[in-house]
Amino acid sequence: MDKEESAPGPELRPLIQKTKRYKRRNLLTSPGTLTYIGPEIALKTKVRRIQYNEQMIRDEAVKSLNECTPAPAGEPIITWLDVDGIHETGLIEKLGKLYQLHPLLLEDVVNTEHKPKLEFYDSGHLFLTLKMLHVESENPVCLSAEHVSFVLGTNYVISFQEERNSDIFTPVLARLEASVGKTRRNGPDYLLFALLDIVVDNYFLVLEKLGDNLDVTEDRVIAGSDDLSLNELYALKRELSVARRQIWPLRDMLSQLIREENSQIAKEVVPYYRDLYDHVMQVLDTIDSYRELVASLVDVHLSTISNRMNSVMKTLTIFSAIFMPLTFIVGVYGMNFEYMPELKMRYGYYYVWAIMAMVTVGMIFYFRTKKWM
Repeated sequence: MDKEESAPGPELRPLIQKTKRYKRRNLLTSPGTLTYIGPEIALKTKVRRIQYNEQMIRDEAVKSLNECTPAPAGEPIITWLDVDGIHETGLIEKLGKLYQLHPLLLEDVVNTEHKPKLEFYDSGHLFLTLKMLHVESENPVCLSAEHVSFVLGTNYVISFQEERNSDIFTPVLARLEASVGKTRRNGPDYLLFALLDIVVDNYFLVLEKLGDNLDVTEDRVIAGSDDLSLNELYALKRELSVARRQIWPLRDMLSQLIREENSQIAKEVVPYYRDLYDHVMQVLDTIDSYRELVASLVDVHLSTISNRMNSVMKTLTIFSAIFMPLTFIVGVYGMNFEYMPELKMRYGYYYVWAIMAMVTVGMIFYFRTKKWM
């Protein structure tokens, strides 16, 4: 990153600002032309270089891309370049030239709408792109996907992520600095596994939050809450479908990575990727069970609404049935005939009221006997 491109200090950096405006690729450009596709971001791209082996670690913010040249293949040092921000295509293109990355690879890096994929290149690079899921703080049902890409080389890993409020790979850096675990003692293939493992672990956190929301919604459905709408249930179902659509390709990618004979992944590291594959399958199984539960809750909610409507109709029908004979009685005495029995009775009016009361009580008693009320 050149001097004029250097990012301001942490105290001067504003919070990330994204708009709903998207830059899209010009259809007249040829394949491999770098065009950022995604929400507009006002901040500068940050690049960190972490170099380490079992004895040492060096972490520094990159001020110029000339400092990012890859270490010689025989040197026992692992380099991790963490690129935070993919919207500056000039910087990404310059970095790609330093590491001899294919233009189509870089095109997928800067396209936030690209689907997850795994690609092997003749240059010896292994490329993965996938989605990091986040739960929106304002709406615990709404998910957002962050575009994340990785390039695995002979002795280095390059990670690309969108500019966010926090670095999602901070736990891996903390483990490296503390020399905890196997990351410092293994090669770049294990570092790639550690970074992927962070993404998959975050899937479990997202599902945990969605599961908590689903439990609350289930209690409201069972309780027959009046303020529960179908929109909430369908919102849950939609976000679970989005999560499944973003995570499902990772299953096939890891399966291919395990089966492929490639020099980038050491045999002793393959079991870790196999364990990661099992975790992805567990995530997908959880999503499927949640989707089935949401579908069941929709059916229960609709049944509750239907039963409530039936109860209302039942009450209205009973009242209508009670008033039908009363209407008949008063209708008979409302006929204008000159000669009509009982018209001259002194207490005829009270007799009619008594008959109507007896009919009403008798019908209520009959309905209760039949358990219609």
